[in-house]
Amino acid sequence: MFKKTPAETWFEEMKSGNKDPGEIPLSQNLSNLIILAVLNKYGGIYLDTDFIVLKSFAGLRNAIGAQSIGVSKNWTRLNNAVLVFDMNHPLLFKFIEEFASTFDGNKWGHNGPYLVSRVVQKVAERPGYNFTILPPMAFYPVGWNRIGGFFKKSESNAESRWVNAKLLQLISGETYGIHVWNRQSSRFSIEEGSIMGRLISDNCVIWEYK
Repeated sequence: MFKKTPAETWFEEMKSGNKDPGEIPLSQNLSNLIILAVLNKYGGIYLDTDFIVLKSFAGLRNAIGAQSIGVSKNWTRLNNAVLVFDMNHPLLFKFIEEFASTFDGNKWGHNGPYLVSRVVQKVAERPGYNFTILPPMAFYPVGWNRIGGFFKKSESNAESRWVNAKLLQLISGETYGIHVWNRQSSRFSIEEGSIMGRLISDNCVIWEYK
């Protein structure tokens, strides 16, 4: 997978013990690199496993999503939980190059979501890259620090109206899916009638064991 990419030398140095893997599990950082290498070689769609798909990605091509935007409506952070790219896309090569040249195994996110933000910021004004940055509503309609609200049931009529309005916004708007931030949300239970409960029941395969 790494042949003829900047990752090839990085991987050899890591295997030989000439590069410090850092305190973060190497498997986590290696998975970030493998994602980029597979997309670079074959193209396609990558999704984190903590993602609920709401509608077809068929119309997307060479796209990455913004996690947050500022008051000027310009993105402030991108995320690599969803990547849609053609094979051999130049941006993927730049991602791999950045990984190999700036690898730091001691900083969470440095080789993942922060990496894509750094690279896109560098190449944004350069010709020949041809990619789309989608707004947060496309893949990250709720932030990691607010995801808990999607797991709670309505306790009042006002909350029930908010849930219904939010579901309508997600289903009929520009949202392709929802990243559920498992690192934060794994401690929550899905309450009956909550946004998450209704999204999962309508969009996920659920097995019932008897």
